[in-house]
This record gives sequence, C-alpha cells and structure tokens, in this order.
Amino acid sequence: MASVNPGVYKQVLSVRQAYPFDIACLLMRFYTGMLNIGVVTMITLSGYSFFTAGLVSSTIALSTFLVGPRVSKRIDERGQCAVVPQAAAMSLVGQAVLIGTVLAQASIWPLFLGAVLVGFYPSPHAMARTRWTYLIRSGKLGDRAPELRTMFSYESVLDDMAFIFSPSISIALAASIHPVAGMVAGGVAFATGAVVLCAARSTAPEAGWVDGAAPEEEAGASAEIEAAQLAGAKERRGRMSVIRMSVVVQVLFIIYMFMGAFLGLIDTATVSLAEDLGNPDIASFVLIIQGIMSMVMGFSFGMVRLRAPLPKQLAVAAVACGLGFGTMFFIDSALSLAIVGLIGAATYAPLLIVANTVCERAVPQRRLTEAITWLNAGFTCGCAVGPSLGGAVIDSLGTLASFKVGSVLALGLAVTGLLTYRVVKKHLAVAGCTVVEERKLGQS
Repeated sequence: MASVNPGVYKQVLSVRQAYPFDIACLLMRFYTGMLNIGVVTMITLSGYSFFTAGLVSSTIALSTFLVGPRVSKRIDERGQCAVVPQAAAMSLVGQAVLIGTVLAQASIWPLFLGAVLVGFYPSPHAMARTRWTYLIRSGKLGDRAPELRTMFSYESVLDDMAFIFSPSISIALAASIHPVAGMVAGGVAFATGAVVLCAARSTAPEAGWVDGAAPEEEAGASAEIEAAQLAGAKERRGRMSVIRMSVVVQVLFIIYMFMGAFLGLIDTATVSLAEDLGNPDIASFVLIIQGIMSMVMGFSFGMVRLRAPLPKQLAVAAVACGLGFGTMFFIDSALSLAIVGLIGAATYAPLLIVANTVCERAVPQRRLTEAITWLNAGFTCGCAVGPSLGGAVIDSLGTLASFKVGSVLALGLAVTGLLTYRVVKKHLAVAGCTVVEERKLGQS
C-alpha cells in the first residue's frame, strides 16, 4: 500500500533558486502565524477582556477571508512583485493601528479598524507553493525537479516551523518585555520577508503561465489558439473566482474552516488555561511540542508514497485529524492539554499535505495562488468563529468548557471528510480532465 524513500528531500534542497523566496516566505509566515494568539495575548495582557480579544482576532480572520483570495487573484493576474508591496504595506498599517491603540489604552473601536486592515496581507503559504509549482511544472528545473508531493511536505515543515516558533516567541516577548513586543517582532519579520520576496524576481511566476510554456513562448502561438483561450466559457471561467468554479475547492474550504474553528478556539483556551494555572509559559510549551510533532509527521509523511487514490487519502486524513483533536474533550490539566496536543498534531500535517496536493490537481496552474488562498481563507473563516466562541464560553462557563466545544467542532471535520468522499472523487476526476486539456492548449 505504501513505500518509503528517505532521500526524497535531496532534490528539494538542491534547488538553490528556491532559497531566497522560501526564506522570505518563512519570515512572512512568522507574522501570519502569530496573528491569532499574538493578538489575543497582546490585548488581554493590556487589560482588555478575552471576549474583546477574541472578537478582534475573529475580525482579522474575517477580513483575511474576505480580502485574501482577492489579493491572491490579483497576484495571479499581475504577478507577485507587482501586488505584494501594496498589500503588505496595508497590513502593516493595520498592525500599527492595533499596537498604537493598545499603547494608548484607547477605546476598543480602533482595534477593529486595525484588524480589518491587517487582513490585507498576501498569503506566504500560497505564494511559496505557487513558485515551487511554477519551477517544477514549467520545466525550468529539468531533471532536478522534485515531486510536487515532496515539495508540499517540505513546505508543510516550513509552515510548522513558523507555527512552532512564532506564537511562542510572541507570547514570550509579550510576557517578558511588553504586551506589544511580540507583534512588533512579527511585523519586522513580515516587512523583511516581503522585501526579499520581491527581490527574488527570477523565480516569480509570470501572469497567466501554463505548464511547459512561459508567457513569452506562448506569445508566438497562433491567433486561433489565443482566441480560443480568451473566448466563450473559458473567458467567463477566467473571470470567475476559483471557489465558484471548483467543487473540490469548495469541499477543501469547508475542511479548512472546521480546522480553523477548533484550532483558533484551542489557541485561545490554551492561553486562558495557562493564565488560570498562573503560568503563561505553559501556553508556549504546549504550542512548541505540538509544532515539533506536526513538523516531524509532515517530514515523515513526505517520504511515504501512498498508492491509495487522492480522494480516499483526503477522507482518511480528515477523519484522523478530526478524531485526534476531538480528544480535547478530556482536557482538564496542563498534562492532558500537552497529550491532546501531541495526538492532534500527529494528524494535522498529513491532512494539509494531502489537501494541497488535491488542490493542485483540481485547478489550472495559473489560478493556484488564489486556490490555495481560498483554502487558507476557509481556515481563517473558521478562526472568525473559534476564538470569539471560545472567548465567550471562557468568560461565561470557564476554560474547560471551551475545550469541550472545540471537540465538537473537531468531530465536524471528521464527519465532513466522510460525507464528501464521493463528491471529491467524482469532481476531482472531472477537474483533472479539464486541467489537462487547458495545459495541452497552453503548450500548443
């Protein structure tokens, strides 16, 4: 059913062209990784309520959900280097408003204004994966090109590195130096990453690229082919959002939404439990061991070659992740929190890797940034519910009750994975045929 190849990452690490944009996107991930728990920590340590902190965090998530895919659609249309500077600047302005409001101990309404602006950030997860896919699919790497699955596993490890360090760094800086120190550090990392990313122009996908044909090569195609690409239904599909035209992306959006809901809630509840126990460092420790477990599982999963069809892999991974995090129902101490975190983290990375692989198969390459951003938007949409729901439950019923609510959301992920298996199987096959036809058209 599966084979293991420990040497698959050599091909990924040998692609030196990828180092600049991967480092840049890793720095940008530190900012996005600390937004939820970093904002909650900053606001609560500054004297505001958990409910207010949860609402502000949820506003960021909602803004990201509404704005993020549109920023990525513009990136696909115009290129990363043309769009990233403006989007990054808007997000950093929003962060400055948040920090300024907290420092001034002002009323809460500017917090929500800043939260809306923060959501304009360009998705580093999507941009890194799109650059890798561009290098691999366009043939620029030749025989040195790694497999896409290996690349997605590698990027998942980088995601987990940011998940390990950014929240814990944010909490540690906020607790030891000043409530705003963590978010200031994240903003500096994000700005640095955006500059480095835009400087690495040689690996940036050209607008409208297709497999095996760079845009300058496509310019020599016949007028009939160009007209066929731009006319009729294809033109309308090009203007449509990816989530409207792809049922598979819709399913993945729902899966990510459940993940965002229970992970956003557990982040908020973890901070609350640590404060209840009188030791804020507990939250950092738990997040670190969760991140390490997820990183190890993601790295290991990348070495495994499963023969099961992708729809079945997605269903199994969703059920495993839902059941794994569903054990948060039993959390009643720091030890049980750590154990549940380890169980859930062991299932998290495989689900993300499989979901990204399914997404890449389901959409045209020139729409990949937008498609992956829609997945992340589903996650942030869940985060718009999770932290605020968790904050309300914590304020009214206590921390332990919020974990039980989170377990119900986690089980919703498992049920979704089971119920959508046949839908994904059917529409992924149809989408695969459509994408293949478009790739052939682009190469002709």
